[in-house]
Amino acid sequence: MDRYIEITVLPDLEADASFLMNNLCSKLHAVLGQVTMGKVGVSFPGYAQAGKNLGTKLRIHGSAIMLEKLMAENWLKGLRDYSQCSAVLPVPTDAKQRYFARRQLKSAYNKQQRSVSKGWLTQEEAVVQISEQSSRLLKLPFIQLTSRGNKQQMKVFIEQGPIVDHPTKGGFNSYGLSRLSEKVTVPWF
Repeated sequence: MDRYIEITVLPDLEADASFLMNNLCSKLHAVLGQVTMGKVGVSFPGYAQAGKNLGTKLRIHGSAIMLEKLMAENWLKGLRDYSQCSAVLPVPTDAKQRYFARRQLKSAYNKQQRSVSKGWLTQEEAVVQISEQSSRLLKLPFIQLTSRGNKQQMKVFIEQGPIVDHPTKGGFNSYGLSRLSEKVTVPWF
């Protein structure tokens, strides 16, 4: 991962930064899995854990060939007036590494169904013991997307890992994020 593209969303009175970042990530997700085959990762330089905010910048990391192939798809259509996109740039030589991974929690409903199917609880016990109120929400920044399959709104929570000196190699999912079990890193600067 020796190259990157930086995209800055430009909020205004009609569209705030979160709305624009959600749209940007949704458009990227739609093309990423088809074009880059897990060879491109993302980072959020403005990531703020306390504020559940991803900031206004998205960096897309990969090889020059992969990034040029991605940008040839014209996936930014409709967002060009609300964003600035850099050229393919070299990663600074002194860059550290960090992972960005999707973090998921099972819903209370899924936990209830599993407990019943395994015979641990009856349906009534599961409803009482595993209520929606007991299901904690992740306190992480997220992007909100509309599922292409069932058209429902979903939150993709994003965990930022610690800064490390050496890269962890591997593949990325269709959001450009590492799997939490692998902690594949991208350059951080």
